[in-house]
Amino acid sequence: MNLKGIHHVSSLTANAEKNLAFYRKALGLHLVKKTVNQDNTSYYHLFYGDEQGNPGTELTFFEIPNLAENHEGTNSISNVSLRVASDEALFFWKDRFTQLGVDQSPISERFGHKILPFRDAEGHRMTLVADQFDQKNGFEHTGENSDIPAVFQILGLGPVKLTVRYLEPTAQVLTELMGYREVGQYTFEGNEIHVFETFEGGLDTEIHVEQRKDLPEERQGRGGVHHVAFRVESEEELKKWVEHIEQDGFETSGFVDRFYFRSLYFREPNGILFEFATDGPGFDTDEDPGRLGETLSLPTFLEPQREEIESKLKPLPTD
Repeated sequence: MNLKGIHHVSSLTANAEKNLAFYRKALGLHLVKKTVNQDNTSYYHLFYGDEQGNPGTELTFFEIPNLAENHEGTNSISNVSLRVASDEALFFWKDRFTQLGVDQSPISERFGHKILPFRDAEGHRMTLVADQFDQKNGFEHTGENSDIPAVFQILGLGPVKLTVRYLEPTAQVLTELMGYREVGQYTFEGNEIHVFETFEGGLDTEIHVEQRKDLPEERQGRGGVHHVAFRVESEEELKKWVEHIEQDGFETSGFVDRFYFRSLYFREPNGILFEFATDGPGFDTDEDPGRLGETLSLPTFLEPQREEIESKLKPLPTD
């Protein structure tokens, strides 16, 4: 059993309309699925990614109106990276962020790659990272209906950073339970960061972990990250992971059918929520591949409730 890298990252927003405007218009991501939180169908769950919503490109947001702001701290997913194809792309994005008034930091370097840290309006901590050395998992964009040149568009997810109170137990889960390996360390803003990757390697597999005993525990809110999901090849393999993780003493969700993929959830020792998710069936299960995200999609088990669900949702812009 081998994890293939990062499948998706799910975060929290208090305003789906403003979230949609930023991630679709400012960042040029595609809305590949407009659905609802399956655990609370009163609110949207938005999926962004490349045009097909391929695993490894998906950034998702749960909407919770009136959600308090995120209070940053330890035991959290403290940064999410998005890959672009070159250092030149970072300078394009720096100028674009300046024009749009996006909160950003100077371009710098991290573990051999140029980076551009930024935040959305709700404080969601993100980084653009240049991936010119390793684009094996890059995805093509047509560039249509976008003011972002195709060579500068976002390719997909990059490293995800965890901030934990105790490094050792998280590192042990990554290496001994999940099959990751530690490949190095670097110092960023005065803190030592440990880098882990799958044996296949690549920025889209990396987990960066820093130990911070000096911080309070994060209080999750809008702009915070809910969980990170890792790629599993198939349902059969996911079921083996359920058994494997439970045999190691972890309490899990067991096998969960999310319709667009199958999942497993558990918390690593510092309390951060991990998900394992299958590559399929995919987002074209219930929509034409060329029209993903245009209408409200519901899993078959929620379809009988469509009228009630739609009555509680505020319509979102279609352009």
